[in-house]
Amino acid sequence: MLGSGGRRLLTTVLQAQRWPFQLSRDMRLVQFQAPRLTGPRLGLESGDGGGVIDLNAFEPTLPKTMVEFLEQGEATLSVVRRALVTQLPVLPRSEVTFLAPVTRPDKVVCVGMNYADHCREQNVPVPKEPIIFSKFASAIVGPYDDIILPPESQEVDWEVELAVVIGKRGKYIKAADAMAHVAGFTVAHDVSARDWQMRRNGKQWLLGKTFDTFCPLGPALVTKDSVPDPHNLKICCRVNGEVVQSSNTNQMVFKTEELIAWVSQFVTLYPGDIILTGTPPGVGVFRKPPVFLKVGWLSEDRQKPGTVGSDLRNPGLYMCRRVCATPQA
Repeated sequence: MLGSGGRRLLTTVLQAQRWPFQLSRDMRLVQFQAPRLTGPRLGLESGDGGGVIDLNAFEPTLPKTMVEFLEQGEATLSVVRRALVTQLPVLPRSEVTFLAPVTRPDKVVCVGMNYADHCREQNVPVPKEPIIFSKFASAIVGPYDDIILPPESQEVDWEVELAVVIGKRGKYIKAADAMAHVAGFTVAHDVSARDWQMRRNGKQWLLGKTFDTFCPLGPALVTKDSVPDPHNLKICCRVNGEVVQSSNTNQMVFKTEELIAWVSQFVTLYPGDIILTGTPPGVGVFRKPPVFLKVGWLSEDRQKPGTVGSDLRNPGLYMCRRVCATPQA
């Protein structure tokens, strides 16, 4: 049973095995805004929880959105590599507003029942083919933005997920070639209105998954060379300080390469497209009794290498946000 302490905390943690900190591998791309700077900008997060290097100030010809950055491929990545080895001013974190690392992608692809242990939790067989659904891009919010609890639902649930960001256009991509189409990884939350997913709208999942603010991302897109094995990450979620989801991405039924090959049979994948790869067991709806997110709960999502409390200089993914109740017009 979950406690109800004064400071309610939802914490999601993804962790990988430790790898040595190497500056050239620590590529944490972000989108941000800051006072006295015009519009959204691209940046490099200087370590886990650090400040931000303004890439557009370093190279004014760089695009200012992640999708445009990814569309230009290796040319823009070479600029970032130069920035990594250059002594550049760092904007304090307190002066930066983090946006989602990718905004307005062509598509957000989601995968259902993609953890073997999540299938066991529901007493259902492991799927023989990926179960694909989607969210609208308008569901995406930044890592510190509010999750709006819509008045239309009383059953808003948590789902921590590893998200894949596509970096190269492709159709009919072979599994053996799939990682060449990946830019990197970020942390996502597949916020879900279970009443709309499971009982309303003809039991089609879309509406229950795509309310505004139901796809928090970021803050960092960590490039694939910084994640040696995306299928050996510890993934867990804490609610009010209690661990409610705890698994490993090695429990994925269909790995990143298989998912990209499967999805690209049906649709062309474009730079910036996002694939949410599924969630482990422990979601609120299958608890006895069920537990759902409440007004005022705080949340912090984290993925980083090593064990809890390990060296924070290592690159990782994480997010913080606050759940609120009042929708904004």
